[in-house]
Amino acid sequence: MATATEHVTPNTATSTTGEQAYYNKENGTSAIDHGHHGHTRERKAHPENDYGGNPLAHFMTNNPDARLAAFGGDFQPGLYRTPKTQFANPAPLGLSAFALTTFVLSLINMGTLNIGEPNIVVALAFGYGGLVQLLAGMWEMAVGNTFGATALSSYGGFWLSFAIILTPGGFNIVSALEAHGPAPFLNSFGLYLMGWFIFTFILLICTLRSTVAFFLLFFTLDLAFLLLGIGYLQFDASGPQSGCIKAGGVFGILAAFLAWYNALAGIADNSNSFFVIPVAHFPWSVKGRERRAKIDNSAAREDAGHVA
Repeated sequence: MATATEHVTPNTATSTTGEQAYYNKENGTSAIDHGHHGHTRERKAHPENDYGGNPLAHFMTNNPDARLAAFGGDFQPGLYRTPKTQFANPAPLGLSAFALTTFVLSLINMGTLNIGEPNIVVALAFGYGGLVQLLAGMWEMAVGNTFGATALSSYGGFWLSFAIILTPGGFNIVSALEAHGPAPFLNSFGLYLMGWFIFTFILLICTLRSTVAFFLLFFTLDLAFLLLGIGYLQFDASGPQSGCIKAGGVFGILAAFLAWYNALAGIADNSNSFFVIPVAHFPWSVKGRERRAKIDNSAAREDAGHVA
């Protein structure tokens, strides 16, 4: 049978009812538990949360781990720490979706096999270049890659909007703009492409510290948007300026193959490939500086100079 008190410690005092009062000298609180089936006993708290039974006791006031500064730590976007996940690398998927859709459209822009209308691209732009690339961009966001999320999601949106514009009988965008002649649509589409040229140039700046292959992808894509935009804005009686459209198609083909190349570099590893795809890091990039630090021939060159 349990007694009135189950645990006795040196810091005890006898109450007026004959109970053993467990007294906390540090914060002046009592640890008697009166709600245990008519018996009193010492309340056993967790060592880190021992507040002596007083919910207002400042038991962890000076413990920095118990406090969360306003807008500090993980709440601050610039200091966000990406959680460890089991997500695969979504970049090769997004690059592949971009590459195939760009490849087909660029061939049509170059006049391959006398195909004059890009209707077949609508299906690719909706399904692969649009939806799949947008999903890859969202997965890039999940793994914490801001650049990848911005680029893939944006170009996924580009292909979806491109498909919406060219969908026959869909939103009637082309027919509404061409109601009084071809000029409104050609000018509108030219401005649309120039906007993507500006956006791609912004991303191009952010590739200057990555790899040569990645930089060339955005460089050729930027030139493709520029030439296509000029071709639509500088139209003539027969339609968009054919020379600029074909030149834009050439740079689009280059961008498509570079996107496939970067995708292969992301897919191939020691589990599925016998070789590593070279991507040529810029000498001022982080990887380039690391390689220069490993192979520092400055001392050897100085010795050679003294000998000479």
